[in-house]
Amino acid sequence: QVQLVESGGGLVQAGGSLRLSCVASGRTFSPYAMGWFRQAPGKEREFVAAISRSGYSTYYADSVKGRFTISRDNAKNTVYLQMNSLKPEDTAIYYCAADPIMNRVRFGVGVDYWGQGTQVTVSS
Repeated sequence: QVQLVESGGGLVQAGGSLRLSCVASGRTFSPYAMGWFRQAPGKEREFVAAISRSGYSTYYADSVKGRFTISRDNAKNTVYLQMNSLKPEDTAIYYCAADPIMNRVRFGVGVDYWGQGTQVTVSS
């Protein structure tokens, strides 16, 4: 079992920045591809970003490309999401995901582990 705990959410004005963290525990972190998803009220959960086990490959949703950066520190069992130039439409609960298979993380299908989520609210 892998436990994922997100933190770093909060209330920020449009144009501001936040950095989300997701700490993994329970098993070795490095074999897992990691990702971030979000779900806004009344909407389906959507993919935000993903990073390969080594950190060499990253993927982003078009809506966040150029504004968000995903990274990981395998020594700290942590994946980060740096969010800049935030917009009100970025408001959502953000979830961390982990799976040994990258495509499961990229498409949010069959993912082994999910965190409990952290709220991000961007005011206009």
